[in-house]
Amino acid sequence: MNPLRDTVERFTDRVADYARHRPHYPAALLDLLTQRCGFTPAWTVADIGAGTGILTELLLRNGNAVYAVEPNDAMRAVAEQTLAPLPHFHSSNGRSEATGLPDASIDLVVAGQAFHWFEPVATRREFRRILRPDGWVALVWNSRRNAGTPFLAAYQQLLDDFGTDYRQVDHQQVVDEEALARFYGGPYTVDTLPNQQVLDLEGLAGRVFSTSYMPGIGDPRRTPAQARLEEIFAAHAVAGRVVMEYDTKLYLGRLASS
Repeated sequence: MNPLRDTVERFTDRVADYARHRPHYPAALLDLLTQRCGFTPAWTVADIGAGTGILTELLLRNGNAVYAVEPNDAMRAVAEQTLAPLPHFHSSNGRSEATGLPDASIDLVVAGQAFHWFEPVATRREFRRILRPDGWVALVWNSRRNAGTPFLAAYQQLLDDFGTDYRQVDHQQVVDEEALARFYGGPYTVDTLPNQQVLDLEGLAGRVFSTSYMPGIGDPRRTPAQARLEEIFAAHAVAGRVVMEYDTKLYLGRLASS
């Protein structure tokens, strides 16, 4: 299979779980953008690799016009069905290196949980093309805490034991400060906000199997992975819930001209 196509299609069979069970972004992210770069509801935003529209929705409800660009047909269809009633929502089939957006039309480019899938050189060139001269790029991740509570440690062990290519594709493993420094080409800021999900067993299963590196339906590893997950839940749930903790990371800067 073509590696680029594989990147695009990794989540096709997980769209329902992704839309329902992936963590959202804290509303404080909008305040942080305002503090750091003067972000306002009047700004036009491009959400690249928008997926099912989790970050897009936060920005739309802030009043922004958002151009959601997503190459995966199934994920884009969920975003369009969910967000079509909201004003200023625009959706298109495009990629980070070929968005299809007009030159100098965007105030802020965002990528939520997606930048580690992009080809950085061509993507940087495309972002510079679509951004206005004073435009900004915000790269955002919900970075799951893999330690700190017995539940988080047990969940991490589950991924280590059953993840198909976890170490190769997890953003915490493949994106580093040197790569980000090359991408921005100049100063950028890094901020962290706390975030969490409170999950019942269905939500926890949806969360873990929404990831592209866990066994899919039909994979012989799926059943033992599900059994381990149920054991973890039984051991750590309080009042039928577990708490998944995240650090929401915001990388923000302008792209240098060089």
